Amino acid sequence: MDKTQLVEIANTAMPFGKYKGCLLIDLPEPYLLWFTRQAEFPSGRLGELMQITLAIKVEGLAGLVKPLKRTT
Repeated sequence: MDKTQLVEIANTAMPFGKYKGCLLIDLPEPYLLWFTRQAEFPSGRLGELMQITLAIKVEGLAGLVKPLKRTT
């Protein structure tokens, strides 16, 4: 993962589902885990970012990404 991905995770909103509009870094870990058990991550960039977000949350590193949120 690189800084560009981390900035995207901090500033990309979930485009669908129960957490539509929620920033990826703010998605609950159980929701991301659900994708690994019940469904598949979306294809493309969104799925890639969601998988990285899950890894960040599992490792307890979400606090390092949250400061990258845009403040507009």
